[in-house]
Amino acid sequence: MAAPPSKTMKSFDGKWQMNKTLGDNPDPVLSLQGIGWILRKTIGSATITQHIKTSTTPSGATHIQIDQTLTAGLKGTSESRELDWTYRPHSDWLFGDVKGRSRWSSLSKVVEEAATTGKGEAADLEADAKFLVEGWLPESAEGENVVESFVENEAAGWTAWQVWGFADVDGKGRFHVRRVVVRKGSKVERIRLVYDYVGELEG
Repeated sequence: MAAPPSKTMKSFDGKWQMNKTLGDNPDPVLSLQGIGWILRKTIGSATITQHIKTSTTPSGATHIQIDQTLTAGLKGTSESRELDWTYRPHSDWLFGDVKGRSRWSSLSKVVEEAATTGKGEAADLEADAKFLVEGWLPESAEGENVVESFVENEAAGWTAWQVWGFADVDGKGRFHVRRVVVRKGSKVERIRLVYDYVGELEG
């Protein structure tokens, strides 16, 4: 279901379930990230729910804890994001050993990142940034009200650049959306993931 007005990127705690009808098929991205066919098909049939809890670190940074559960007999994953744009290692059974960083960002910063970061060819990055900044509601398009994330798996050779916010999805209502660009060499996949709000966290 669409998110209630009380849920914003600054008030984000709750349970969020991937909407595979409104969102793009993640299979091409998973393939580019080296996930095998059988596992991709199993993930494709699973219900994916993220339990998200936010807090503030002693240094004043926002911390986002995500515990993801999957049906179809798949093991869940957990990730911890500190929004201070500092690289940190992470490892899980699905994506292996990666390093990533996240921050509160603005759409103008995302465009600026494409111009200054040096990841890949400038024209390619400009196309990536154009995709990442499209389609947001004013609450996400104005100010530093989106989360920007960049993850790299050096061994597998891929990167994933994301922007999270809120958007009107196909006239169906206001949803939490993540726009994702995955690159591996000269290959690129760009998808929009959509999440239903399914309730508050227990306890």
